[in-house]
Amino acid sequence: MTSRTNIRVLDLFAGAGGLTAGFKVASRRFESVRAVEMDVAAAASYELTFGPGIVRAKSIQDWLAEEDVPQVDVVVGGPPCQGFSTLGKQDVEDERNSLWFQYAKTIKRANPKYFVVENVAAFAKSRQFQDFQDAVEPGGFLQDYDFDHWVLNAADYGAPQARKRAVLIGHHRDLPASQRPEPTHIGRHMTVREAFEGVPRNPDRDEEFGRRQIQFDGQVLTGAHVRRDLHFGRDYTRLSLDRFAAIPLGGNRFNLPNDLKARCWIDHTSGSGDVMGRLHWDKPSVTIRTEFFKPEKGRYLHPEAMRAITHYEAAILQGFPDDHQFVGSKTAVARQIGNAVPIPLGVAIGRQIASML
Repeated sequence: MTSRTNIRVLDLFAGAGGLTAGFKVASRRFESVRAVEMDVAAAASYELTFGPGIVRAKSIQDWLAEEDVPQVDVVVGGPPCQGFSTLGKQDVEDERNSLWFQYAKTIKRANPKYFVVENVAAFAKSRQFQDFQDAVEPGGFLQDYDFDHWVLNAADYGAPQARKRAVLIGHHRDLPASQRPEPTHIGRHMTVREAFEGVPRNPDRDEEFGRRQIQFDGQVLTGAHVRRDLHFGRDYTRLSLDRFAAIPLGGNRFNLPNDLKARCWIDHTSGSGDVMGRLHWDKPSVTIRTEFFKPEKGRYLHPEAMRAITHYEAAILQGFPDDHQFVGSKTAVARQIGNAVPIPLGVAIGRQIASML
């Protein structure tokens, strides 16, 4: 029988379970009663990590149409952000932006005491954020609720990664509003050096990944693998290896001689210094995104080794625990890692929610 002190949680757009992992570290009172994630590989990762029967591998629209929404204490989730991300052309008509309304519909049906929306920092300036504000006004769709929001840096909460996220914590108007989660690491951010302590310099799991398979939701998928299994390398071209060798500690594409630069780098001598950049040993990492294994996408080179960071190292920078299970191809697992909420930030949010309940 479920204890009356348990805090029932519904996790939407759950991914591999970054928020759930953080909440469970924050308090054993949190009980995940349902998770919804349309990416089958990510849903499988969630189930193998947190237990059978919890996750539904389908879109939130299909789930709302097919299943009764459970009554819970807390609804959490991060609707996909690509439509209003700052990483490229913004499209306010992107259909993914309408998913905020599906989230709001779920709040209406689940009747939680509190809810959490986590998204890119730009969310606070989006039309969708304004829609959410309008919904909690008198006469609005969610008039029984109100919310507060902040842009939080995961490094301030113990993640070895500088990653700013918009965090919105809503409350039923009969309950106290949440306070901003209290930072724990301002002035003493965890560094890449600290995070990588004990990590083998050379990838040593090349033969491990892909040896196992599971069946989930009618599909055969690669896995499951725990975090340590993800320390595998890549086959680099001679050009890539020459580039890596020419980039010093803390360097980037600007350190390359012209004969090793891509044409677009020669033509553009300004812009981001993170492209083909090395992580700094004594700082938090940059934001870990879904293509961290491609050094041409950002500052994703190992601080010293002639390679990009491995999936294992990316999972460490995100704060995933040792026993978290990952299912899917290398690209699918990278997407799960990069899309997750840094677990230490999830812990801070979870502790704040637990203190209110």
